[in-house]
This record gives sequence, structure tokens and C-alpha cells, in this order.
Amino acid sequence: MNANESTALLAGLTPAQFMQRHWQKKPLLIRGAIPDFRPPLSIADVKRLSRQDEVESRLVWREDGQWQMESGPFARLPPAKEPEWSLLVQGVNLHDDAAAALMHRFRFVPDARLDDLMISIATDGGGVGPHFDSYDVFLLQAVGQRRWRIGKQKDLSLDPNALLKILANFTPTEEFVLNPGDMLYLPPAYAHDGIAEGECMTISIGFRSPSLVELARGMLEAAADQLSDRTPTPLKGHYRDPDQPAIDQPAALPETLVDAALAAAAAVPLDRTLASRFLGCWLTEPKPDVVFDAVDMDTLPDLAEDWPAAGVLTLDRRTLMIYRERTAFINGEMIDHPASAALRHLADARTLDCADPVCRKLTDAERSMLTDWLDDGWLHFADQPAAPARKSARR
Repeated sequence: MNANESTALLAGLTPAQFMQRHWQKKPLLIRGAIPDFRPPLSIADVKRLSRQDEVESRLVWREDGQWQMESGPFARLPPAKEPEWSLLVQGVNLHDDAAAALMHRFRFVPDARLDDLMISIATDGGGVGPHFDSYDVFLLQAVGQRRWRIGKQKDLSLDPNALLKILANFTPTEEFVLNPGDMLYLPPAYAHDGIAEGECMTISIGFRSPSLVELARGMLEAAADQLSDRTPTPLKGHYRDPDQPAIDQPAALPETLVDAALAAAAAVPLDRTLASRFLGCWLTEPKPDVVFDAVDMDTLPDLAEDWPAAGVLTLDRRTLMIYRERTAFINGEMIDHPASAALRHLADARTLDCADPVCRKLTDAERSMLTDWLDDGWLHFADQPAAPARKSARR
């Protein structure tokens, strides 16, 4: 998507204008964000997904005035005529190409922040209660109608008696009814409550918002892993205390040992290279239940011999690939050699035409690596048929 081209998806704003005016700042109601919208899955399809072990799903309802929740998979669901229940299915983009394609329409935000596409279906009056999210979210109405009440409130205290994270004192300031194709953007910590008016389906596009504690812990763990590979010169050797006097309080911790520990920690390089390596591997690590497809390599063109006539390569919908400068990461792994322009193009466009001039400088090692990715199911030819699922051998 062109960052400077206006789009109905963002109410006529360009992505650049939206990011400047609304992202993490204020809501945006978008009527007709996707005209004549047809959802990637039907309500029946979503129900079928909730039966699968590898799909994360939740059922939410109210009973005697109290919120209740149960985690899937679900062999049976309440009947559609029964009001006030909701089914939420996470990560639908991992299980359906059309859902993944819909999520990719929001790639004007960095892939490092884009998380997943969730679909919720609900019967009349169904919802999950007034709450707030710690991340940005686009709420796209797919089927039927949902009434949204929203408000930017300072009181974010939760109901201590509710099983779900329900706001104790919700005070909405705006109210909208969304029809199919309408969308509502909400920044983090913006209180909202969506209630179905009749049977409905809502699609949520959510974004990763790691806590600062997660980032700090990840950096320290990455630094510790790095120490096992190469030890900085200041950390070679052992603690020494030639000036330690005799003491009459043997249980007291020596201050010199405390100082040595602080000095050793300060000598560990926490730099941008380490941060890139940690973030690249962490942010591209597939979800625990991700399954890649088996591939019969005998049926595919040989990239080494048939290039550039091999065809168009496309990343699997479950593959995560990002880069910083010429360091690239895919599915939790750092690529061993500098990423060429062709590999960076593959990450950005998620497709790569072997006949494209950008591919002329691909090395034999890079073509071999692409072949490995084809074998693992991380990459496909655009016209490659689907295959039975298996766990990737490299995961």
C-alpha cells in the first residue's frame, strides 16, 4: 500500500495521515471501509475452526448476571437462537489464506507490530463486556450489526468479581452501530463495549504491544546467550580480592563482590546489534501450534537449474519474515549471511518473481536457502497446490 495514497480503508485518509493523526492517539469511525465486503469465512466456517485442537478459541456468555468463559476446542456450541453468547477464534490468519490476505491490508503498520486476525461471532445481545486492550485494534464488521459504546476514561479499574477483565465503572461517551464493511479503530487503553444486534460477525485486527518488562527480559536473555558464544575481553578471568582483610562478621556480603557483579554486568554489550537479533528472532517465532505443509520437492522446479523460469515464490501465510538493514530473520531464525535486495523484497512484498531483475544477483547459497524454505513449507510457488499438514522438520 502506498503510504501517501488515500484509501477508503482509512476513511479517505492516506496511511501517512492516519498514522500521524490517529495511531495511538484517537479513534476513527470508518463507514464503508471495505465496500460490498464479503468475510473470508462464514459463521459456519468459524464454528468449525473452533472444533480444532490447534485453534485457540473462547466461548463467553452471561449466566445469572455473571460473566462466564470457557476455552475450546468445542464439540458443540449453544444454538444460534439462544441469545447473549459470543465465540472468539484467535489467529484465523494462520488457518485461512483469505483471512491472512485481509490482515495484510493493514501492513502500512510494521510487520513487527502486526499480530493476528481474530473473528468473533455472537447471537443477539452477545458481547464480552466493557473492557480495554493494551494494543491498537481495528474492528471490522463482517456480518449483521454490532453496537459499540466507547470512551476514553481514566478509571481503568476492573471488576474484582468477574472472570473476565471487565471494567468496574464503564462510562461511554460515544455510540455507533456498525454495518458490514464499517470499521472502528481504537488506540490502546480506549474503553469499549460491543453488543450484537441479532446474529453478527466482527473481525478484529490486533497488534503486538510487548511490555517493557518483556523487552528488558528478552534483551538480558539474549545477552546471556551471546556470552556463551563469545566472552567480551573485560569479562575474561575471575573475581579477585587481594586486598580483602580478615573479618569478624563472616556472613556479611563483601561490598567489593557487589561492585564486581555490577561491573561485570555493565561490561555486557547491550547494543543495537543485540537488540536487532533478539527482536528479529523473537518477533518472527511462529506460534506454538503453527503447522507447515509437507512438500513433494520432486514435483517442483529446481531453483538452481531452472532459475529464472521457475516462477513466482510466495511466503506461506504462517511465515514471519522481517529485516533490519541487511540482517534478516525468518520463523525465529537469523539468516546467516547478509540479506540481498531480493530477500528484502520477498519480506516486504511476500512474493518474489524469479524473473525479476532484482533476483539476478542471488547467490547459489541464497538459492539453496530458498530451496530449503520450499522444503520446509515456509515458502511456496504461487500456483503450488495445498498439501497434507505436518510439523516442519526445522521447528
